[in-house]
Amino acid sequence: MRITQGTFSYLPDFTDEEITAQIEYALRNNWPLSVEFTDDPHPRNVYWEMWGLPMFDLHDAAGVLMEVNACREAYPRHYVKVNAYDATLGRQSTMLSFIVQRPPDEPGFRLERQEAADRQIRYTTHPYAADRPTGERYDGS
Repeated sequence: MRITQGTFSYLPDFTDEEITAQIEYALRNNWPLSVEFTDDPHPRNVYWEMWGLPMFDLHDAAGVLMEVNACREAYPRHYVKVNAYDATLGRQSTMLSFIVQRPPDEPGFRLERQEAADRQIRYTTHPYAADRPTGERYDGS
């Protein structure tokens, strides 16, 4: 199963050149960038761990890609994404967010059904990876 979160999730994984092109697009629009990572890509887990601080003063795509690659190297079996923010309206809005790394194996989710009061039926998703301890979810063993 392939996680589809953010922009471009249905496309094949980007090359570094394609990632750089998206970074340059964000920088041309004056959108600061940040890099985040997680081993729990649940659809409601929108706040991933931040790699360093947001790059408000960085205006060079090579510098952003350097941070992306440092995060990839530190967390080779995690999801890594790039976010671009726009604060022109006085609030921080995510204008672009895309995954730049996936673990080698994406185990997927199962649908859990729960019966509630008045014959209501509720559904939630549970990631198979969450059955393993944090830090070991995608180690392949």
